[in-house]
Amino acid sequence: MQPVSVWQWSPWGLLLCLLCSSCLGSPSLSMDLEKRNGSQGLRFRLAGFPRKPYEGRVEIQRAGEWGTICDDDFTLQAAHVLCRELGYTEATGWTHSAKYGPGTGRIWLDNINCRGTEQSVTECASRGWGNSDCTHDEDAGVICKDQRLPGFSDSNVIEVDHQLQVEEVRLRAAVGRGRRPLPVTEGLVEVRLLEGWSQVCDKGWSAHNSHVVCGMLGFPSEKRVNTAFYRPATKLKVKPKPRAGREPIKRLLAQRQQHSFGLHGVACVGTEAHLSLCSLELYRANDTIRCPGGAPAVVSCVPGPLYAASSGQKKQQQLKPQGEARVRLKGGSHPGEGRVEVLKAGTWGTVCDRKWDLQAASVVCRELGFGSAREALSGARMGQGMGAIHLSEVRCSGQEPSLWKCPHKNITAEDCSHTQDAGVRCNLPYTGVETKIRLSGGRSRYEGRVEVQIGGPGPLHWGLICGDDWGTLEAMVVCRQLGLGYANHGLQETWYWDSGNVTEVVMSGVRCKGTELSLDQCAHHSTPITCKRTGTRFTAGVICSETASDLLLHSALVQETAYIEDRPLHMLYCAAEENCLARSARSANWPYGHRRLLRFSSQIHNLGRADFRPKAGRHSWVWHECHGHYHSMDIFTHYDILTPNGTKVAEGHKASFCLEDTECYEDVSKRYECANFGEQGITVGCWDLYRHDIDCQWIDITDVKPGNYILQVVINPNFEVAESDFTNNAMKCNCKYDGHRIWVHNCHIGDAFSEEANKRFERYPGQTNNQII
Repeated sequence: MQPVSVWQWSPWGLLLCLLCSSCLGSPSLSMDLEKRNGSQGLRFRLAGFPRKPYEGRVEIQRAGEWGTICDDDFTLQAAHVLCRELGYTEATGWTHSAKYGPGTGRIWLDNINCRGTEQSVTECASRGWGNSDCTHDEDAGVICKDQRLPGFSDSNVIEVDHQLQVEEVRLRAAVGRGRRPLPVTEGLVEVRLLEGWSQVCDKGWSAHNSHVVCGMLGFPSEKRVNTAFYRPATKLKVKPKPRAGREPIKRLLAQRQQHSFGLHGVACVGTEAHLSLCSLELYRANDTIRCPGGAPAVVSCVPGPLYAASSGQKKQQQLKPQGEARVRLKGGSHPGEGRVEVLKAGTWGTVCDRKWDLQAASVVCRELGFGSAREALSGARMGQGMGAIHLSEVRCSGQEPSLWKCPHKNITAEDCSHTQDAGVRCNLPYTGVETKIRLSGGRSRYEGRVEVQIGGPGPLHWGLICGDDWGTLEAMVVCRQLGLGYANHGLQETWYWDSGNVTEVVMSGVRCKGTELSLDQCAHHSTPITCKRTGTRFTAGVICSETASDLLLHSALVQETAYIEDRPLHMLYCAAEENCLARSARSANWPYGHRRLLRFSSQIHNLGRADFRPKAGRHSWVWHECHGHYHSMDIFTHYDILTPNGTKVAEGHKASFCLEDTECYEDVSKRYECANFGEQGITVGCWDLYRHDIDCQWIDITDVKPGNYILQVVINPNFEVAESDFTNNAMKCNCKYDGHRIWVHNCHIGDAFSEEANKRFERYPGQTNNQII
């Protein structure tokens, strides 16, 4: 049985994230990142403004007093050490001259000199604590890589007594023949203490305790269990005759169980994110009598819809009336993580991270069918949303059935920005899917040829996947299944990676939607294997990444800039060469006459966590002589006019002849520019603007008859470049065309409306007059 790791441990001991500080009686530090260094008695945090969660002015608390570090002799090596103290893997840069604003109080360190390998800043050379000739105008800052050390949780970090560490929790199934299905939902509770795995005495065990344990294991709720079934069989005066060939299950359990109690007196409130936060006691080494009159604690958990372990559970869940969810997660690479979005008045919007804590995050996780929250993320750590921000200052006790039941503040535009969007990472059940697939031959664990495990009931063996039609969506599923984040590339040829001794192709015709939890949920050929190109060089491979871009179209700008132009044919030769006109243009009387074009501007934002780059490098870009520019992608955007029933009546497309940063948010610098054969792309926090007056920024509607239509724009339609979320790549508008003028309105991102609002949009009868309401 595979134990479920709930918390990984850093060198500084057990660190638990508890954002609801009021329940501990400690002051709130929701705006800073802090860490307690038990060995040195120091605390560290990032402060200042404006900044992202992983950057800022470094402040150290020593002897109860907060202070800063002078930038004299400060280097990247010192930044590496400080970022590790703050719980990040490394530094990507550092700042001087109080870029994040001057601090207050003492200047603790000056002329700091680190090699970069030190475990603590106290190992670095300096002028000594508090000895400085600097002012706060010289305060140093760091920019850390947005990647946490294993087990480090941001915000309000507390240290638990070293003797009460419960590092992991698991359920040990007591009965069952052969290989039990995963996830395990019922069994004896076992905890990993410093000396190893132990059982928990059930004396005083409550449903609140079970609720906390189930939440840690990735389950939203618990149910009553027949504990008598798990107790050892007692001696009977009349021994019942067992069934022939079968020992009574209870007596079998009694023989199997060798109790090793390590924990007792567990008393949880039910809102704790971790068992170590409950009141509990450890048995001492010299305790000879443990759990007198008791037995091991037993818990039975109820899996969420995504992890229903049996067909009976799935059927039972399907019988329950299912309304549309009012909370969802967007932008995460795994189930149970992402930016929190809530539904209000038929429109999805985000949640501001002010006072966002682990209790509120746990309510979201359980509402969506996962366990308690592992992390409550602030500062748009799961990418920025677009549109409305519906909630702020959410305060949950942890017992609410829905986030909407928690006290909250309705927000106005000036209260919060999308740089403060809240997110979550939830505890998930252990399913073991990552053991059925692996990558081989790559330079790192994030890349390689895909190998799958097949077989059973006979011996298991590894095989390869045919590379025919393998793409980004299939790679997304592989990276998710392996826990490696997002897909960067899906490769159809892997000749440059050594296949080792695995040469048999065992799977072909794989087709994924991109949302599956594992590759075996995707459609694929049954036997025999059908592969057009044979040999190991044409097998599937992937390159995974911890971050990904996320493109969104600014829908309001499309609505504001749409208009009709009758453009003479003699001005459209280049456009015709690049297939930007309707087919009927080929038979037009060139150069006489005109084409009717629906023009509009499109502003494409990158709100993800990685830059959007063309699939092909500069060496393979195509030069177009007529327009005098390079095309880095064949198709970057589709423009379509659809009837209300979805029939396409006109279309256009936009090749990405120039992907660049037209404008950026205030604290973001431009990185990509097309001039002089420069690098192309869209930086995180920037947008690329295609003005309405450039070639091919249109739909040829010459042949479209008057009527009511839907204007649809789809970015990255062929999934050529990986993104964290493809569901927001489409934009739709209602439009009415009377043969002379066009009215475009109700433009929105494809997943911005509720299901009911989308139905109203699709059933829209059109305008009865020229007035847009």
